Amino acid sequence: MKLRGIDGLMLFLYLLIALFGIANVYSVDKGIGMKQFFWFGISLVLGFSTFMVRPKFFENFSGLFYLFGLILLAGLLPFGSVVNGAKAWYKLGPVSLQPVEFSKILTAMMLANYVATPSFNIKNSQSVMMSMLIIFVPIVLILLQPDVGSVLVFIAFFVALYREGLSGWLFIVGFYFAAIFLFSIRISPQMILAGLSGMVVVLLIVFRKRFPLKRLSNLFLVAFFIGISGAVSFASPFVFDKLPRHQRDRIMVLFEGEQKKEYRDGIGYNLLYSKTAIGSGGFWGKGYKEGSVTAGGFVPEQRTDFIFCTVGEEWGFVGSAVLLICYALFIGRIYYLAETQKSTFSRVFGYTLASVLLMHFLINIGMVTGLFPTVGIPLPFFSYGGSSLLAFSLFTLIFLRLNYADKNSLL
Repeated sequence: MKLRGIDGLMLFLYLLIALFGIANVYSVDKGIGMKQFFWFGISLVLGFSTFMVRPKFFENFSGLFYLFGLILLAGLLPFGSVVNGAKAWYKLGPVSLQPVEFSKILTAMMLANYVATPSFNIKNSQSVMMSMLIIFVPIVLILLQPDVGSVLVFIAFFVALYREGLSGWLFIVGFYFAAIFLFSIRISPQMILAGLSGMVVVLLIVFRKRFPLKRLSNLFLVAFFIGISGAVSFASPFVFDKLPRHQRDRIMVLFEGEQKKEYRDGIGYNLLYSKTAIGSGGFWGKGYKEGSVTAGGFVPEQRTDFIFCTVGEEWGFVGSAVLLICYALFIGRIYYLAETQKSTFSRVFGYTLASVLLMHFLINIGMVTGLFPTVGIPLPFFSYGGSSLLAFSLFTLIFLRLNYADKNSLL
């Protein structure tokens, strides 16, 4: 097989990040590090085996793959094992499988296949609703586990739809109501509503020529907007009180800090020592396998969700910055390649891959540095976990296969 068409930069960055991740997992736990290397080998074998099949295979069978993914997610409810409060794993002897990691690939295939159909039109409400359905069916099954962190990652699929023409107002409105919900937990809903009303009045004065209130439809729109915002604000404290205790505490740690007495020995313990480890690394780091926090095992999830604090402690600011740059280049490269695809299926699949990686990256780094609540999201290719490494590798190498076919296509 000719190697021309396999993107060397993307492949190099993938291998670099994955091997650096294995080295850091090995630093935390030698045995676990060797297991991660074993899973990496399996990932490469299965990933590169995708080059033995035609790229149309993924498009033609995407419906069956998607259905299989939904069956795996649904099967967790009666047959899954509970880990960290979520029924998200199948226990198969010594091996554990987390279907949600693979459901991201299968949902990406199904969404890409639907968008690539001639009847799809992003301006048509039926096409938009069908796209939403493809995304929301696995989200509902994941919420039943419950696995809130993975649900947040599925927001990434809307980025691919945005590239295909979905209005950007969907993201703005979603972010707005999420902010209203969070701020209303700590601030009186009455104050939120008063501030919002004042802001609307100012905007109306500024844009009075473009938005005349003499029109009944405009008055109704303003009233409806303020009403919905007020309803979300007033409902926020009640919804918050219905959340499980550990989820409420994780959100409150974001507001009040992990050093508060009631959090530092409980829900904020991981974050406290994660920051301690990252800060103790200084500019150059303490050196490989020389981290005192790492060696002492002070961070319980240091080999999985909190693996980045090992990088900060052992490799310092320089090592952390290099890793972040590698991720930025890797994700940016995937976006670039996705944009150059001749096939709509390949383009949408590439955009979903890059966006899922970006969501994982932002949430995980935000989580270990205290900028985002702890939700149990792994750092792609880096955190320990066979399901995660295998799924992300397959996701990446399938897109490499699609890109290879695209670059060797005469169309």
